[in-house]
Amino acid sequence: MEAFYMLLTGVFAGISAGVFGIGGGVILVPVLVLLFKYPQVTANGTSLVALLLPVGIFAVLEYYKAGKIDGTHIKLGFLIAIGMFLGTYLGAKLAVNIPVKLLGKMFSVFLMAVALKMFFVK
Repeated sequence: MEAFYMLLTGVFAGISAGVFGIGGGVILVPVLVLLFKYPQVTANGTSLVALLLPVGIFAVLEYYKAGKIDGTHIKLGFLIAIGMFLGTYLGAKLAVNIPVKLLGKMFSVFLMAVALKMFFVK
């Protein structure tokens, strides 16, 4: 069941990336910390797995060597990447139909909500 939720997380992150131009640090890390209860450093490493092919391979290797992520996190990160592949297309389709000012307001509300949640959660 965790694999399914990771795939959904990837789709959500992908849609957000397509709509807002964001992903790993703003979407995946808070979701992994707040919903999946991952430690921050494990969430960071797992998020980077999703970005592995384009940019994160050396960072992922460092997290792996340090024991902060393991093979399970790498597999789940790949599931997130598949979801993002699909989600970015859907997000881009949505974004091009949202007025620019509204999209900016949506993005700022989202960032404030994430920031407040991250700040006030132990």
